[in-house]
Amino acid sequence: MAKRVKLGKSNIEVNPIGLGTNAVGGHNLYPNLDEEQGKNVVRAALDNGVNLLDTAFIYGPGRSEELVGEVVKEYNREDVVIATKGAHYFDGDDTKLSNDPEFLKEQVENSLKRLQTDYIDLYYIHFPDDETPKDEAVAALQELKDAGKIKAIGVSNFTLEQLKEANKNGNVDVIQHEYNLLNRENEHILEYTAEHDITFIPYFPLAAGLLAGKYDENTTFDDLRAEKPEFQGETFKENLKKVDKLREIAQEHGVDVAHIVLAYYLTKPSLDVIIPGAKRGEQVIDNLKTLEVNLTEENIQLIESLFPIE
Repeated sequence: MAKRVKLGKSNIEVNPIGLGTNAVGGHNLYPNLDEEQGKNVVRAALDNGVNLLDTAFIYGPGRSEELVGEVVKEYNREDVVIATKGAHYFDGDDTKLSNDPEFLKEQVENSLKRLQTDYIDLYYIHFPDDETPKDEAVAALQELKDAGKIKAIGVSNFTLEQLKEANKNGNVDVIQHEYNLLNRENEHILEYTAEHDITFIPYFPLAAGLLAGKYDENTTFDDLRAEKPEFQGETFKENLKKVDKLREIAQEHGVDVAHIVLAYYLTKPSLDVIIPGAKRGEQVIDNLKTLEVNLTEENIQLIESLFPIE
């Protein structure tokens, strides 16, 4: 059994390796997803000691929560930590954001129905809006926490200033942000999260697979990766060269590049949990090898010199 870590100030304990489920029912994000295969990925996670499932209303939209909920029904609910997120709504063809307290309460109720559960372990405000004071948005979630509908409070994609405002009363347990070796700009938030007992969870930890060492110069993409700058032209080639250097560290430890990258993140203060996504069960099981890697100080210095903060 892997060691467990606590989410922020809550009593929720999770395996440091969770599962991001945007490829489970996230039909708006990935073309041609097989829902049964997605459910099998969730089962593989739960069967192998992964207990944190990270979903969101906007994956699907709504469908990922429904599929996760269906699988969780097959297990003991107390053994599973469900994290989900809300902020998006549709106005005609436009997708908009709201952190309005009443809106968030309504979103939590809707998520509870889709997940077929009577509480959500960790609920995030998925993106900040431009209007709502962040401490007021968090206060609404604190009311739901007091009522037993959620157990921990998260924010996602908040700047450091927004996080500080949200955490005025010390009620934020987790922040989730894009963070990986190719995008270290949010690393400055880690000092605040470490100081205030907030868990920092990175998303896109493997930069949509680029840091997993699975691609070469001839790989082509037809999904959200096709739009990302790190996958374009010369930048893509340069990134592949850096990943090749990581391969040398991986060989030294007898693991894959992805395990080295994920293990590096876990050396950071307050970055205690990672949620790599997966489209197949064996990927989930493979990610768990990360917990067996002990990087040396030299390894860490080399990784940081290869991927400096821009």
